[in-house]
Amino acid sequence: MAAPKTLAEVLEALPEEERIILTLSYLRQMSPSEIATLLHVPEKSVEAVIASGKARLTAQLGL
Repeated sequence: MAAPKTLAEVLEALPEEERIILTLSYLRQMSPSEIATLLHVPEKSVEAVIASGKARLTAQLGL
């Protein structure tokens, strides 16, 4: 059986854009609106990435 993955390992495996958005959201505690402005992308796109990324992290970490 493989050892459980760490948060750092799971984040590193994500596509760059998803990793950046999740890092800004959860670690920097930026709002979707702030992230959208910073990255010049639609706020709805940021919200979608946060939702799907959270689900992916949860599944990968076995939570």
